[in-house]
Amino acid sequence: MKEHETVVQLSIPADAQFIDVARLTLYGLAAKMGFSYEEIEDMKVAVSEACNNAVLHAYNGKRGMIHLRFEMGADALTIIVKDEGKGFDYKQAAKQAAPLSAKPLKDVKIGGLGLFLMEALMDDVSVTTTSGTEVRLTKFRHRGEGEHAHECISPSSVQEQA
Repeated sequence: MKEHETVVQLSIPADAQFIDVARLTLYGLAAKMGFSYEEIEDMKVAVSEACNNAVLHAYNGKRGMIHLRFEMGADALTIIVKDEGKGFDYKQAAKQAAPLSAKPLKDVKIGGLGLFLMEALMDDVSVTTTSGTEVRLTKFRHRGEGEHAHECISPSSVQEQA
């Protein structure tokens, strides 16, 4: 653990009905850190995609767990979504998720857009597929920059909006 970092860990069953627990946890932590509503919504979509991939692909319909680790740093929130199921060929999946604007509609496949979405919504995304799959999603706080700097959610409003 890095200096000035708080870590929150959560394990949920690899079942779609529990993904909301991950989203609610993320909301509470990101709001405490001062991320804007739009940034939090982006992070919730990215985490949902990572969790959905684990639910759909990791365990082949068998029971399994999804482990989430929220690393709250001074300037960033990193969410690690890990499963212990079968891995996948990340390079091939990333190649399929390459920018869609250059592809004809007939070449766009259903599914496989999760990685594309995660990379579009987060500041940094990395995937490791050695023992199970680990997706590391990072969003940096950009205080004082951009149009959303004044729209941060205050920690005292977390209970009202959760």
